Amino acid sequence: MKRLQVVGLVLAMSCNSVAGQQNAPTIEYSGICDASAGAALTAEMFIVAGDEDNILRVYRRGEPNVAQAFPLDQFLKPDPDEPEADIEGAARIDDLIYWTTSHGQNKNGKNRSSRHRLFATAVAVKDDKVTIKPTGTAYTNLRVDLIGAPQLGKYNLKIAATLAPEELGGFNIEGLAATPDGRLLLGFRNPITEGKALVVPIENPKEVVNGKRAEIGMPIEIALDGRGIRSIEFSPERNLYLVVAGPYDDAGSFALYAWSGQPKDVPVLVNEIDFGTLNVEGAFFAPNDKTRLHVISDDGGRKIGEKDCKKIDLNMQRFRATSLTLP
Repeated sequence: MKRLQVVGLVLAMSCNSVAGQQNAPTIEYSGICDASAGAALTAEMFIVAGDEDNILRVYRRGEPNVAQAFPLDQFLKPDPDEPEADIEGAARIDDLIYWTTSHGQNKNGKNRSSRHRLFATAVAVKDDKVTIKPTGTAYTNLRVDLIGAPQLGKYNLKIAATLAPEELGGFNIEGLAATPDGRLLLGFRNPITEGKALVVPIENPKEVVNGKRAEIGMPIEIALDGRGIRSIEFSPERNLYLVVAGPYDDAGSFALYAWSGQPKDVPVLVNEIDFGTLNVEGAFFAPNDKTRLHVISDDGGRKIGEKDCKKIDLNMQRFRATSLTLP
C-alpha cells in the first residue's frame, strides 16, 4: 500500500475514532489486573493472557466475569521456582492463536528460562463454548535464534538480553502480529535503536511450534516518535497494521499508528486518539469487523483503593478494556 493511501485512511480514522472512543464504554473485567495480550474468538468473545500467571481467560464482551479459563503450566513446563511465563503478545492465523512471551530478563536483570516461549493454541467455538488446546510444543530457543541471526547484529541483542526489560537498551518483546501470507511479526518494546522500534519476521511459525528452528527474516525499523511497540495487529479488511506504541519503560505516553507493513513506509500517527489512563498492551479486531479496534489495559500498577491492583485479593482484581470505532 502506498504511503498516500495510508495517510488517507488515517485522516478518516482520526476524525471518526475520537467520537467512537468517547461513546464506547470502558468495561472492567475480573480475574486479573495485568492483561497483556488478547485475541478475538468470535464477534462477542475474546481471550486474554496476563503476564503474572500462565492462564488464558475467555470473556464475553460487556460481561465482567471470566467465562472460561485454561491453565497452561502443564504445557509450558515453566521453571517451578520461577513459573511466570510473562505472556505478552497474541496473533491469530485461522484456527491457531500464536502467543509469545517477553523473552526478557526479570525486573532485576536476572535470567528466567520460563519467559522463553513461543507457542500456539488451537481454538474452536461451538454452542457458545470455547475449546482451547495447545498444539505442538512450546518453542524455547527463539531468543537464541534472534541473538544469533546475523541480520540483527546491529541491535546488540546479546547484550540487551542481559539487561532488565525496561532498562534502556533492554530486551522485551510485546507485540505479535500475523501477516497476510501466514508469517508472524515480532514487535519489540525494547530496544529502540536511533529512535526507531524493531519489527522482526518469523518466516515459519507453524514449523516452529512443531519443533523446528525459527527462520528469522530481515528486520524492519519503524519510527514511532521514540516509542516502542506494545501491540501490533493486522486488519485484512483494511490491509494495514494498527500499532499501539508506548515507552520502553513506565515513563511516557501511548499513541496509535497506522502502517502499511512495507519496510520503506513510515507509520502514520492517528491524530487526536487519546488512550487516557489506559496502559494498552493488547489490541485486536473481531472476525470480519473493520470498524472496531478492541484494546485491553495492563492495570497491574493501577490503584484500587490504596493498593496497586495486583497486590489486592485475586477476586477483586480487574482490568479495563474498550473499543475504538473506526470509519
